[in-house]
Amino acid sequence: MAASGQPSMNDVAQRAGVSHQTVSRVLNAPDKVHPETRERVQEAMEELGYRRNLAARALARSRSGLLGVLSSGDGRFGPTQAIHAIELAARRAGYITTHAPAPEGTDTRRALSHLLDAGVEGVVVVAPTMPLVQLMRTEPLGVPVVLVSALAKATPGISVVAADQEAGARMAVGHLIAQGHTRISHISGPPGWFDSLARLEGWQAELAAHDLTPAVLVRGGWDARDGYDGVHELMRDPRGTTAVFTANDLEALGAVRAFNELGLRVPEDISLVGFDDIEGSDFFLPPLTTVRQPFADVGRRAIGVLIEMVDGAPSHAEFLLPTLVVRDSTCPLGS
Repeated sequence: MAASGQPSMNDVAQRAGVSHQTVSRVLNAPDKVHPETRERVQEAMEELGYRRNLAARALARSRSGLLGVLSSGDGRFGPTQAIHAIELAARRAGYITTHAPAPEGTDTRRALSHLLDAGVEGVVVVAPTMPLVQLMRTEPLGVPVVLVSALAKATPGISVVAADQEAGARMAVGHLIAQGHTRISHISGPPGWFDSLARLEGWQAELAAHDLTPAVLVRGGWDARDGYDGVHELMRDPRGTTAVFTANDLEALGAVRAFNELGLRVPEDISLVGFDDIEGSDFFLPPLTTVRQPFADVGRRAIGVLIEMVDGAPSHAEFLLPTLVVRDSTCPLGS
């Protein structure tokens, strides 16, 4: 134990059975450490009560140790989970975050100025729609930026880290096709949202890859009411539907109720796939087949890439694959 009575990095290294350099990498570049080793070191820190002296670290490096998070201020599941994952990843990497929400209609530049005036070393921007992306590309920032945004592109000084929304949609539709469905409809998310557009494009692309024609497209939103109303709209279409891919799980929840009211059973009469794997989707009736977003991985990579850029790495784009979670809301056609 150090003379101050506080555990040191050497104490952590001895407890975890690793080198001092490994502990340093866990603190400063956790993505470069094997997960099992990283977990062992973090457990040793917790057992010993190790705390970094962030102020001394920042002074020694002539840096603030502060990272900014700018978001649209939207409280929906996707943006909220992304922000939570980013802030947790930053803390584990030894940084402090300051979050500036900038709801639509507010002075977004003022929110950005708040972060820059605080002396942040870089900014992660959760940008589900175009305005924040445009601001990052037009405003002189002087610090590196990572966009968490489905359809954004990397440019000098601006990297992109996001879940591959189109690939996730293709997983959902591909699963339905593998079950024998050819008349697959889609209830989309709201216009203007990158995630909504990417999932729509994934639906279209996977059907085209199998030479299938889309059944019915209903323009929706992110809420259960959108799924409920969407089902009543698509079931009036004479082209028929045997399976539905909804843009998120709340739409799927509303869709289940609508199908029940119409006398249709899920999945016996119609299969249903959602997106997000929100908490409780396994308790839907029936439990929902859905696409799970890798929020924790996106948060870790967004912070990892930002720190790399702070240290001089060039900008680039990374898109992480979601996971298809198969439950009871889908079954083979005709079962």
